[in-house]
Amino acid sequence: MAVMLPTALAAQAAAPRAPVTVTIRAEGTDLSGTVSSAKPLRCAANRTVKLYKLIDGEPHLWANDTTEKQGGKYVWSTGNTGTPGRYYAKVGAKPGCRGDVSPTIRVMPSS
Repeated sequence: MAVMLPTALAAQAAAPRAPVTVTIRAEGTDLSGTVSSAKPLRCAANRTVKLYKLIDGEPHLWANDTTEKQGGKYVWSTGNTGTPGRYYAKVGAKPGCRGDVSPTIRVMPSS
């Protein structure tokens, strides 16, 4: 039976976490983006991205997606929300990886 010493636990907890970047873009009310990191297999692959809509200034979870690799990038897409407004994407931290929040964008229907 393996026993972890307190110093090993502290070192593991203090290990630097890789930076992560989540982006968001809109084509009409179709929202998508990417998740990137210097450690892509650990920190960008299969990450849950949560999409929030600001309603009266308060964030509301609107949709989510899991990243998948396309053309060398890890992408996410919620498809067409059908709803204009202000949105941002968020990916949470996980062991060895930081979380990130995208800039907030204004989404308008296509004309």
